[in-house]
Amino acid sequence: MKKKPRIRDISARVEPLVEITTDELMPLPSPYEAADRNPPIEPLSAEQQEKYESSLDGVAALGLEKPKSREEEERLVGSFLNGLKKLLTREDNWTFLQPLVLSLENCAKCQNCSDACPVFLASGRQEAYRPTFRSEALRRIIRKYLNQKNPLLSRFEGNDVELNWRTAARLGELAYRCTLCRRCTQSCPLGVDNGLIAHEIRKIFSQELGLAPKALHAHGTVQQLKAGSSTGLAPKAFKGIVRFMEEEIEEKTGKSVKIPVDKEGAEVLLVHNSGEFLSWLENPIAFAILFESAGVSWTLSSQLGGYEATNYGVWYDDIQFARIARRQADVARKLKVKKIVVGECGHAHKALAVVADRLFSEETEIPRESYLPLVEDIVCHDRIRLDPRKNDFPVTLHDPCNVVRLMGIVEPQRKILRKVCPQFREMTPSACQNHCCGGGSGLVNMDSTNFRNWGISVAGRMKFKQILEAFQDVKDPAIPKYVCLPCSNCKGQMRDVFNFYRAQEKSGLYYGGLVELVVNAMTDLGTPFLPWTKRP
Repeated sequence: MKKKPRIRDISARVEPLVEITTDELMPLPSPYEAADRNPPIEPLSAEQQEKYESSLDGVAALGLEKPKSREEEERLVGSFLNGLKKLLTREDNWTFLQPLVLSLENCAKCQNCSDACPVFLASGRQEAYRPTFRSEALRRIIRKYLNQKNPLLSRFEGNDVELNWRTAARLGELAYRCTLCRRCTQSCPLGVDNGLIAHEIRKIFSQELGLAPKALHAHGTVQQLKAGSSTGLAPKAFKGIVRFMEEEIEEKTGKSVKIPVDKEGAEVLLVHNSGEFLSWLENPIAFAILFESAGVSWTLSSQLGGYEATNYGVWYDDIQFARIARRQADVARKLKVKKIVVGECGHAHKALAVVADRLFSEETEIPRESYLPLVEDIVCHDRIRLDPRKNDFPVTLHDPCNVVRLMGIVEPQRKILRKVCPQFREMTPSACQNHCCGGGSGLVNMDSTNFRNWGISVAGRMKFKQILEAFQDVKDPAIPKYVCLPCSNCKGQMRDVFNFYRAQEKSGLYYGGLVELVVNAMTDLGTPFLPWTKRP
């Protein structure tokens, strides 16, 4: 029997601390009982093993290069400790100090959170993937190295974790084995937020050590601040896409829709994840058709950053988060819109509609809300004519974590789907109890080394199992089954998961957004938004 690592082993000279084999992973239902027996995680090349710190589980998510000397190692460890000190001061942690301290001080070690964590469960209950493992290791470091100097932290026990480079690097990697879905927090009787603790560890690496995944920092927030979006979509290219959208609408539906851009004084500034414009254009097209048909006063923005809802900073760096959120609010105020409405992007809901409250003052405040109440009003108050028979195929709903669990928006999307999809069925569990898609907190964007393989095989496993079980009564792969994914990042994750498991071929699974289903049910349109009817 394989020995389970203890918390103090996070400092130990053993590689890897976690070993994942196919046999240990949570089993999947039909037709995947006999899944590929190859190792689920592609090993790093010899060159990558020499370059990157991967002693946690053989995976290099953060891209930490091994220190080249003892002096460099000591400098990095000192920076980590200095960053940890800053997390525990009001001057430096202006966003999350109070909930962080409460979460650090009040864990009862009941392990309710472990049974709620999709990564822990899908991995075959790997000890180091418990939400409490990284949190308790951090507590013991604080107890040993900082507790006497910080009166806020008075109840910590244990000082058996040595702070060396291996310890810090493994904590950094563990922070990126968490999707920040906060299902653990919801299950905790005391409200301890292990997801927040993972976020704060990420913050140490970014804000103090200058280390963050390239996909989130260099190719994410930095690119967004320079080019206008995390995808690199610039304002001129965005305007070209809008023109193409208008042509597509007329070609597909016969409707002539002029999409408003930079319209001052509109009721709504609609912001999308820019990934929709590049990968799932049917979603912003559907929004345009729906809003115009319902008579919504709305606009898009072509200003730098104004057409991009995402804010990768919310996952790892408060400074980058603040820079992007302030720019988004500035664009809205200059356009004199009444409010910002966030489209189908889960983390954008979290960043702009929730966390930004910790940033904006009275002078910079702008009302921000989800698209869901607005679309619910359009659909359920008969502002458009609908024929649900046009969506008469099996449909299930994935609830984006930051929409339901963080914001508590549960019923609007269900009322919409019951109105337009006669074969709608829930996943189990659903709503606030749902499991993360596995790509949350930027994990879907991180494709360096072998991490994406882990993100599909482990992090995405529970959600794929849920989807298969939701359609277990419709086994014929010739019958199309629609997974409603009202979040751009969730679409990206399921795209990769479905490709990995050949889900369309084996199970007849397709995915798409929510607003597409609404527009597809409109009586005065054809059926332009079903993924199995797309033109080649």
